[in-house]
Amino acid sequence: MRLLAIEGALGAFECALLGEDLVLARRRVESNQALEAGLSAIAETFDESGISPDELDLIAVGLGPGGFTGLRVALSYAKALAFAWKLPLLGISSFDTLEAGAQQLPRLCIVEGRPGIISARLRTGDGERRASGESAAAIAELLPQPLAEPLALAGATAGAARILAERGQPVFSLPQVPSPVLALARLARATPAAASPHALVADYGEAPAAKVPTRT
Repeated sequence: MRLLAIEGALGAFECALLGEDLVLARRRVESNQALEAGLSAIAETFDESGISPDELDLIAVGLGPGGFTGLRVALSYAKALAFAWKLPLLGISSFDTLEAGAQQLPRLCIVEGRPGIISARLRTGDGERRASGESAAAIAELLPQPLAEPLALAGATAGAARILAERGQPVFSLPQVPSPVLALARLARATPAAASPHALVADYGEAPAAKVPTRT
């Protein structure tokens, strides 16, 4: 299976072309350049790989949560290309990308959005819960009391580790995912495609900071 993976929510705009388990080409663009340089980066991966879009089987894209602008750009590009090339499109959560391969429970995955704002997912043997907002408040919502067992941390661990230590929660950090776009691509191989590109929606984690004023 040959697939194009696009990830824009986790700090940079990344794209990669993979064939089976081989990385054919990969590009990274700073998040503030994603709108202007993202499509060029995708085109460069095709040039380097030597394959053409009509040889692709699938497009995979990160759905967030994460940075608003990078997420919107990546998802827009992925949908446009899927429609233009008539390819199936699937989405992968930022939480799944950042804790790819992790099995430890309980486990808390942290995604940073705006400065001081996070989205967090807590997984335990009883299921999972999510919270978004100011870092300490979101963590307190998920963990009102310390757990007896150590808590595995994935994603943006530094700030969360400090907050949890102040609350008396024992923690340990899982290894960071070396490349979010490659982790996303490998997860995509075991994920069903959406019924339509329209079915994929961005997961911003929190409401955008800017709101359109309402008329009175």
